[in-house]
Amino acid sequence: MTVVKLGRLEKLDLRDIWASEAGDFTPWLAQAENLKLLGEAVGLELELEATERNVGPFRADILCKDTDSGHWVLIENQLGRTDHGHFGQLLTYAAGLEAVTIIWIAATFTDEHRAALDWLNQITNDRFTFFGLEIELWRIGDSLAAPKFNVVSKPNAWSSSVSQAASAIAADTLSPTKALQLEYWARFGDFLRQNNSPIRPQKPYPQHWMNFRVGRSGFLLSALLNSTSNRIGVDLYITADNSLAYFKLLQQQKEAIEGEIGAPLDWLELPAKKSCRIVLYWPDVDPLDQTRWPEYMQWMRDKLERFSTTFNQRVRALNAANWEPEMIVEENAR
Repeated sequence: MTVVKLGRLEKLDLRDIWASEAGDFTPWLAQAENLKLLGEAVGLELELEATERNVGPFRADILCKDTDSGHWVLIENQLGRTDHGHFGQLLTYAAGLEAVTIIWIAATFTDEHRAALDWLNQITNDRFTFFGLEIELWRIGDSLAAPKFNVVSKPNAWSSSVSQAASAIAADTLSPTKALQLEYWARFGDFLRQNNSPIRPQKPYPQHWMNFRVGRSGFLLSALLNSTSNRIGVDLYITADNSLAYFKLLQQQKEAIEGEIGAPLDWLELPAKKSCRIVLYWPDVDPLDQTRWPEYMQWMRDKLERFSTTFNQRVRALNAANWEPEMIVEENAR
């Protein structure tokens, strides 16, 4: 019998790696690959805005954007046990912003601070969400130290994404169409997970679209289920400042983009909405025909994955300053 030799996990003191919060831990966490690790722990895609940024009378350790909603995400760090001073800062941040996700990271959470975050998540609406995470460092033998985030407090809705909508159905507050839309998106999310799609499903709602992240705030992928127009679709929706500039820069790559997608796209400027869309439709279908849902879901999965592969890096690389509007010659100047 072959005896397999295994290593032994060793837990490290955080101060052995990061001597100080501001000088060592915050710069480490602000790196893109480490924000991604944190985002995976809480189910968000985070885009760095600033470190040590003033928010009211305090300085937030890290300020990010949630690329899905565009809402602010404030990250507060402690390399020790949670304390009342940091808890007070979190409340001040929440009071000064219209919508915010607050992530409190510490080596150890006291029972009272964990309970306080749970209570805040119970009494606030979904514009305010609070996460508590403990961070650990582990290694095997002489290997590099590996960080591990453990979620100790999270919003209630994170573990029951359709509870509110399901309650609405039970109370007969949803129309038959809205109820079918909710059921479709719930099933579509399960379909993506079961097929190990790189597209991460969002919370399902009774509406004709579902949004997905594409790696930058102000940009979203959407799947569309439009029974009014009898079509389904997938699009890149641009709502960022300078949306027209970003749209035009992408349009300069139209031939390459449509080649990668494998189909011609509709390139739509929406000046009234100050946004733009790049969309692919499957027309002349009945989105509420449940017998065809497996067919629709397969099509949406394929197109979403193509859109994600095609646009992800392009969107991240866009710089509005690179677009120069064409000269407009007035009629009387000709």
